[in-house]
Amino acid sequence: MAVAATKDATYIWEGRDKKGKKLSGQMLAPGEALVSAQLRRQGITATKVKKQSTLFAKTGKIKEKDITLFTRQMAVMMKAGVPLLQSFDIVGRGAANPAVQRLLAEVKADIEKGNSMHQAFAKHPKHFDKLFVNLVEAGEAAGILEDVLERLATYKEKILAIKGKIKSALFYPAAVIVVAFIVTAAIMIFVIPAFKELFTGFGADLPGPTMLVMKMSDYFVANWYLIFGGLGAAIYGFVQLWKRSKKVQRVMDKLMLRLPIFGPVIEKATIARWTRTLSTMFAAGVPLVEALESVGGAAGNQLYVEATDKIRSEVATGSSLTVAMQGTNRFPNMVLQMTAIGEESGALDSMLGKVADFYEREVDDAVEAISSLIEPLIMVVLGTLIGGLVIAMYLPIFKMGAVVGE
Repeated sequence: MAVAATKDATYIWEGRDKKGKKLSGQMLAPGEALVSAQLRRQGITATKVKKQSTLFAKTGKIKEKDITLFTRQMAVMMKAGVPLLQSFDIVGRGAANPAVQRLLAEVKADIEKGNSMHQAFAKHPKHFDKLFVNLVEAGEAAGILEDVLERLATYKEKILAIKGKIKSALFYPAAVIVVAFIVTAAIMIFVIPAFKELFTGFGADLPGPTMLVMKMSDYFVANWYLIFGGLGAAIYGFVQLWKRSKKVQRVMDKLMLRLPIFGPVIEKATIARWTRTLSTMFAAGVPLVEALESVGGAAGNQLYVEATDKIRSEVATGSSLTVAMQGTNRFPNMVLQMTAIGEESGALDSMLGKVADFYEREVDDAVEAISSLIEPLIMVVLGTLIGGLVIAMYLPIFKMGAVVGE
């Protein structure tokens, strides 16, 4: 008769170490007895072990920033000579996000069962992608796990920084457009109907712009729920389609690269991520063909994913990286020349790192230039929109004042 496997649960524990210092934390285990036994092996005497309630347990979303911070902390711990499992304990207890604590407890439990670190990470692909797992595996195989974690932490910090730059460049105009729409809708629904009642008693023909704005206001008042509901549903549906359809992703990524002002910045950021990822993986000892499997997805653009697949297939059949990259027509001449020099000199990772540094600086400069350019442009657009509505509604008053003055 087969015995059903006991499902692991999260236990909250309190205890004292050999010096009598109070400690607390949480652990993933099949039962309380195993938690106490595991703590004894770590030199901790458990005073309280309690299963965490799933009904009232705090939940949280694990962000890329959390994984980046964890990677940096693990690199520091292991560089300082702290044992692996103890490093997980220290980092887990220090995590402010309960979801991160649970994730690290699960990873630690897998390692305690005999799995390697990269195998434990591979069970959580949502938080540790293929690139992360491959680099950790390479570090374990070469016996330089602490160096790889440090390199990985630096890589994730740089990628996070460049993503933040792009988001900040796109967020400001998007936020202004949303606010402008809300303000315009409020004027259409609440302000202009009041003017309409005032103009009803004039007994005179209203100017064309005023009539147009009033008709737009009537439409907003009659169909505001359809406008807001339809717009919200359309945005939600589009976002879901973008996430799930490769064809839509390709079209949108192609469109993003062709946007005026923003397109060149997005392209530079994509190239910076692509070269930074390949440089990090190659420096960690991951074979080039295997490294290219993870590079395309890290670039964050479907066109570069397709280009990377083409590069990988050509490199696998004997082509040089430079020739394969040149055939995609996705990389500027400077990137190709630096890659060629890196291949010839045997310092490909160093050259790709220099390319990434260059394009990251280019993105920084471009974002600053866009910020200084976009502010007056947005002021002009908002002034024209809101000012146009105000002038259209005051035209009849100006006209009436001119008639009275005569």
